[in-house]
Amino acid sequence: MYDVMAIGNALVDHEYVLSDAALEETELTKGNMTLAEFEEQQQLLAYFKLAEIEPSKQAGGGSAANTMFTFASLGGKPFYACRVGDDDQGAFYLRDLHEAGVATSDKSIHEGGVTGSCVVAVTEDGERTMQTYLGTSSEIAADNVDFDALTQADWLYLEGYLAMSESIQPAMTQLRQQAGIHNAKIAVSFADPAVVKFAKDGLLNMLGNKVAVIFCNSEEAKLFTDKKQVKAAARALLEHCQTAVVTDGANGAVIAHKPDDESEIEVYDVATPAVTSVIDTNGAGDNYAGAFLYALSQHYSLPECGRLASEISSQVIQQFGPRLASQDYRDIAQRVLSA
Repeated sequence: MYDVMAIGNALVDHEYVLSDAALEETELTKGNMTLAEFEEQQQLLAYFKLAEIEPSKQAGGGSAANTMFTFASLGGKPFYACRVGDDDQGAFYLRDLHEAGVATSDKSIHEGGVTGSCVVAVTEDGERTMQTYLGTSSEIAADNVDFDALTQADWLYLEGYLAMSESIQPAMTQLRQQAGIHNAKIAVSFADPAVVKFAKDGLLNMLGNKVAVIFCNSEEAKLFTDKKQVKAAARALLEHCQTAVVTDGANGAVIAHKPDDESEIEVYDVATPAVTSVIDTNGAGDNYAGAFLYALSQHYSLPECGRLASEISSQVIQQFGPRLASQDYRDIAQRVLSA
């Protein structure tokens, strides 16, 4: 019934555009995600208000949710497991996914919970810096996962941010085991450099003995493997996966693949399309993973998967917000995959 089942944090994004100087005042680490308590996020919002920095956009977010939105918009059938509160933000979040064609379960709704939120600070160079209050998503656990959905899926997609969540680790192990029983392939996104820095053990639990695909950017790949060069890091990741997809911004992406027959490692370079103006990098990696995974599920070659993913992510960074209009995804796919 489903092409892919994913699990991740459910967050409503609140985007702000600000200068580097204003970002420095927040003491957030540029380009990284920082977890915060409710009071800390309220202090940040109070600072924005005092500095007369108004929000530019509110949208459904969360790394794996963005990936599944992309996957569904391209024509795939995804299922998404998460945890939201039974509040207005939670209703908005789930409705947003349903309208895009992403299936969810009532198991994702926690009565009395507060839906998580992510403040996304976008600087003039388009870089996104995030402060996340997980809310009820911090307690996501096996009770929020519809394990039956995985029995009907070809892929299992795991969001790296969940490596920071102790409550979900038993469910992660169960999902990996069930994926093996039902021959579902596993894809893991590292999601953020902070995940690799502070939750590598959680990532290793997600990866288990080995997974089919790892998605990460060059900084995450280098941190995880202790390699200084992108291609060397991509090759080193093959100890944990069959295919490593490492994005490197304007420098393009490197795809390393180890065939089943133990023949020589294949390495592909995929160029990034020229971009006139980078406005907002929020969601670029999520969209890349969603587009790549969709093309892979439709049995396109690895270079073709990379080209579709690069085209879509290059469009995402030229607008505010982590998601394109659904028709835009389909138009790009028709142009790239039929070429």
